[in-house]
This record gives sequence, structure tokens and C-alpha cells, in this order.
Amino acid sequence: MSQAEEELRGLLIASLGGSAVDYRRFLERLGSHLRAYYKGKLVRSGRTDTEAEDLVQETLMVIHTRRHTYDVTQPVTPWVHAIARYKLIDHLRQTRATAANVPVEDAGVLLAHGDHVAAESSLDVARLLAHWPAKMRSAIQSTKVDGLSTAEAAARSGMSETAVKVSVHRGLKALAKLVGGTAR
Repeated sequence: MSQAEEELRGLLIASLGGSAVDYRRFLERLGSHLRAYYKGKLVRSGRTDTEAEDLVQETLMVIHTRRHTYDVTQPVTPWVHAIARYKLIDHLRQTRATAANVPVEDAGVLLAHGDHVAAESSLDVARLLAHWPAKMRSAIQSTKVDGLSTAEAAARSGMSETAVKVSVHRGLKALAKLVGGTAR
């Protein structure tokens, strides 16, 4: 684990425990990392520093409002990177970027699909989940679709956190087999 990861993770966990000072440090350090990430991505596509700064602020707001979904047993940087990447892609879509002025690794995602795909995917997930018992379906829906933490999903369903984790693990394994064609 890198030093930056350890520091950010420690600060976020301390802030989730109620430390306002650690939360301020977390946001400051994270802001620096995000600024470098966005400037690097946007400069290659002919964009401005102002856009990068706007994305930093938007991303910090999302992290602030969704910090309760962070799983403290996991590294923080992949969680943050996923949020930052989606904010970048949303920004490029909203500003009508073309494939010609988007970094090659982001162009495929930008142009991959229309808005109808999300709705169709939701229907597909609902159909797949219908195969499983209510508790398993609820655990997967809460944690993987709705973005709740294990603790929140447990509170919502009346299950223990361990039961939620086991249900999610078994359910995803069974879903993978079903989708892969090895279970019917």
C-alpha cells in the first residue's frame, strides 16, 4: 500500500469517526491529487485549468455526500478514482466533446452508449435478481445497485452485516454462473 493511500485512508476513516480536522486534511490532500488527475486528462484534450478546478470541486462534493458509502475495509483510492472518472466522463459528455479531443482511454466510454442503456441494464439486473431468494436479492440490490454500505444494507433488511456479506458473495457468484450459462 502506498504512503498516499495509507494517509488518505487513515484520514477518511478518522473523519468518519467524527474528526473534523482529519476530514479537512483529507479533502485538502485529495483535492491536490484530483487537481493533478483532471489537469492531466483535460490538457491532453485541449481543455482549460478552470474546467479541471470545476471538476475537482464537483468530485469533492460527491465524495462529501457519499462518504458514508465508503467501505473502510477497502483502499480509498480506487473508490475515489471511480468517482473522479465518472465525473470526467459526465463532464466530457455535457460539454459535447468529440472523440477527436478526448484522451483515447476515455473516448470509448464517452461514445459507448446512449441514455437508454442504463434503463435496459436496470431491467436486466431486476430480471436476474428475480431468480434468487428475497434476502439475497435485497442484499445485492442494497449494496451493489443502491450503493449502500454493508451496515446500511443490514439495517435496511434486518439482517446481520455478516449475513449481508455472505448473501452478496453467494448471490454474485450464482449470478455470474447464470450469466455465463453454467446455471439454469
